Amino acid sequence: MNKKSLIAALALLAAASSPALADEYGRHPFYLHALSDLRTAAWQVDHRRPEDGRVSSDEMLVLDEIHAAIGDLQHAAWLDGKPVEWREPTDAWLPREGRLHAAIDLLRKVRSDVAREEDDPRARPFQQRGLAHVDVALNAAQHAIGDVRHHDMRRE
Repeated sequence: MNKKSLIAALALLAAASSPALADEYGRHPFYLHALSDLRTAAWQVDHRRPEDGRVSSDEMLVLDEIHAAIGDLQHAAWLDGKPVEWREPTDAWLPREGRLHAAIDLLRKVRSDVAREEDDPRARPFQQRGLAHVDVALNAAQHAIGDVRHHDMRRE
């Protein structure tokens, strides 16, 4: 093989592999970050302390909506060529106020990550449904915090 053929083959190989690099999970990791943050938010809601009292219906709704959002966003990420089995570290620092506050912070971060422009029309419906689930989870978590505050005031 002569030098010109080798250079042409290398150029062809580089051109053929550049579209694969565009889907590399490190370049546009928003779905992966969001999925990691959703899993952490679910853990925060699910792991109660004994002094937290009984599980409210709002907390159950938060968990259900987070799991639904995970399903939709995993599908959107898969359509976007992301390795959904990859586990990104959580972005958000967890506040000291409590587990529901931590879940709200994480859900807000998820909303920010996922609300970016999606250029794949096949993934858009899953992205939008995932965002809708995140919004319902956020509202339910805020309502649950209100219930906890109301319950705490009644005990005083």
